[in-house]
Amino acid sequence: MSKEPVLEIKGLCVDYGLGEQSVQAVRDVNLTLHRGEVLGLAGESGSGKSTLAYGLTRLLPPPGVITGGKVIYHPPGEPPVDVLQMDNAALRRFRWAETSIVFQGAMNSLNPVHTVATQLMDVLAAHEPNMSREARKDRARELLRLVGIAPDRLDSYPHQLSGGMRQRVMIGMALALEPQVVIMDEPTTALDVVMQRQILRQLVDLRERLGFSVVFITHDLSLLVEFSDRIAIMYGGRIVEEAPSAKLYRDSLHPYSDGLLNAFPPLRGERRELSGIPGSPPDLRAMPTGCAFHPRCPKAFDPCRTDLPPLVVPADHPEQERSVACWLHPGA
Repeated sequence: MSKEPVLEIKGLCVDYGLGEQSVQAVRDVNLTLHRGEVLGLAGESGSGKSTLAYGLTRLLPPPGVITGGKVIYHPPGEPPVDVLQMDNAALRRFRWAETSIVFQGAMNSLNPVHTVATQLMDVLAAHEPNMSREARKDRARELLRLVGIAPDRLDSYPHQLSGGMRQRVMIGMALALEPQVVIMDEPTTALDVVMQRQILRQLVDLRERLGFSVVFITHDLSLLVEFSDRIAIMYGGRIVEEAPSAKLYRDSLHPYSDGLLNAFPPLRGERRELSGIPGSPPDLRAMPTGCAFHPRCPKAFDPCRTDLPPLVVPADHPEQERSVACWLHPGA
């Protein structure tokens, strides 16, 4: 991993609906993805993770609207470009060739009436029109081998593949044009634990071989701790903590991050009682004043109820690699 940015999200805001009835699902998010990095994005359902991913790729379904911010992409050897300002032709070239996405639920993403070969070759035909049909088929075979599937599965339909194989096909499709950034929206949620680990090991291997960057979205923080280089925690549409995965695991600063970490059992050490996070995520139509987490927070005090904490480098942990939005750890 290098410190060179490949994707910068600056002040991104996403609403659903317009006018007074609109719901702000993503609120002033700032994130930087570095070249070759795996950035994990964690939080409960409804925290804004998938909306952020669809917003930065401009794949938001109606009535989703980007209301502010920039998404700066840094192509290798070329000037940076704002994805939100691209015209339709540039956006079509950008998607899949520069940034691809693996959606949650591969069975819904693959077309059930077309073979694996047809769907892989369609991606290549759309972006590489000068490639011959035989070359496209050879590339499709190569992609299946890349993700650990026998090439004779090219003529299979999605229903003839297991859940893990379907997800591997989607990963192969996402890598077809060798993009710089791959966004994975809970790609292992519907799979059993054994298959989850197999796919994660394969992703690590592919990332090391091909050098792409990953935004990995999940509600399972235990996956991110072992798989990602850096983790950002979302709550109520905002980033509330960002840190290298090892630091967040050993010493989380935000009470919400601490609650997520304590919600899964350790494999080693003394037995202890698991403690969940009390209450429910906030209603985005009626956000609480101050810190959105304060109604559920065991450490809340007066400023938490009235003032929104900014995302800052904490004065008690002045390392530049981490930031937190919590009045327990104000900035310098």
